Amino acid sequence: MRSSPTRLPLVLGIVVAVLLAVVAGWLLHFGATGTGPADADATLLTDVLAVRGPGLTAAAVTVTTIGSTAAMAILAAAMCVVSWLRGRRADALFVAAAAIGGSAVFRLLKSLFDRSRPPAATRLVDETNESLPSGHATMSVVVVGALVVLLWPARGTPARAALVAAAALWVVAVGATRIYLGVHWFSDVLAGWFVGATWLAVCVLARRSWGSLPGEPAPQDPGPVDAGPLDPADPLGRPRD
Repeated sequence: MRSSPTRLPLVLGIVVAVLLAVVAGWLLHFGATGTGPADADATLLTDVLAVRGPGLTAAAVTVTTIGSTAAMAILAAAMCVVSWLRGRRADALFVAAAAIGGSAVFRLLKSLFDRSRPPAATRLVDETNESLPSGHATMSVVVVGALVVLLWPARGTPARAALVAAAALWVVAVGATRIYLGVHWFSDVLAGWFVGATWLAVCVLARRSWGSLPGEPAPQDPGPVDAGPLDPADPLGRPRD
């Protein structure tokens, strides 16, 4: 018996979320034990120290400030307000849950693993909490990823490709600055990316199951030509405007 076509995105989403969670778990274990990818942490930090310069440092500080957890919280709040004002209350709740939950998750993991940051002598900015996973890496994936999800249905294929590429470049840039500034090990950043991606996938699945909330625009009758009221290109499965 075949599965309903409408269930396929949900099934695929669950598979992706589980795979991301498994990889995130492995990376957290490697970071906590200093094995696997974490074997390269000290070498990469030494290589970074060798290429530091005033221009790169200024750029890194700027990017890391814009990509900070506080800045991501402001961006998430703005996304919530815009979504709410547009009548997309479920989208606003999705962003709020993603941002608040993501922050709680990485802080909990930091406390759980209690990994020390790189030596203070290598740091170019002050950080006082635990190292694993990187909060900057986690929240850049969660919040910028949520922005991509919200903008996805309103874009054509070329624009979507550009949107994903820009988001990915920004996430990588933010993570790279944490290593360059000497406040995170490479494995902290790598784990943060996958922790953030896992949480974002969970939130997308939850949002897709909500549908429209009371008071939101109801799906219009598509008539006999359209296959259904939901936009198949939308990862959240929202009705077309």
